[in-house]
Amino acid sequence: MTFGFAPSSATSASASVDSVNRLARMLEPAQWASAGIPLLRSPREVVSGLHSRHRPTPATAVIAVLDHEERLAASASFARRTTVPADGWEFRNALLAQLRRVIPHDLRRRTPVRTAVLLYCRDGDERWTEEDGAWMWGLRDACTLHGLRCGAYITLTGGGWQVLGEGRGGRRPSSLSEPAPLADLVTGQQPVLTRTGGGSTQALRRSAAR
Repeated sequence: MTFGFAPSSATSASASVDSVNRLARMLEPAQWASAGIPLLRSPREVVSGLHSRHRPTPATAVIAVLDHEERLAASASFARRTTVPADGWEFRNALLAQLRRVIPHDLRRRTPVRTAVLLYCRDGDERWTEEDGAWMWGLRDACTLHGLRCGAYITLTGGGWQVLGEGRGGRRPSSLSEPAPLADLVTGQQPVLTRTGGGSTQALRRSAAR
């Protein structure tokens, strides 16, 4: 004879609340696109630079801070614990810890000057997932708490890279490609950030997609 115990109603209710809370701590691409996230003028250069510096593998996050001319001010990478459910609150804390480690906050400024972008290397294709939504929520909140402007969220997969919420991407670099030497990337004029808003933003997005 086998004896067992059914989960209590309190345990089930707690699990249900946790699930609802996790869903609340994520952003969908449409929400992200309407949040006024500044466009990267040359996302491929940013992605290639971070790929060469940190050589991310799946389940690795790279947080980078760019100055007003889109030059890299600081960056850090860390591995996500895949055994833990995707939760924007946990991601926010992890990102904030890395930001505090590599660069002072800008909370005393009236308006943010520097911008944080997040590159996340993962398995799968370029389509949005709930995990991406949790990273978006975490990035936005971490930027607020560190006095930074919230920038692009970029996924890196075997098929290439994708700026979610903008529809811009490319096949190289990818999670499977060899990083380019950093010396090969330091060429040309540094790109600049472009604020979103109005018809000019839509024109930029259409131009970038072609």
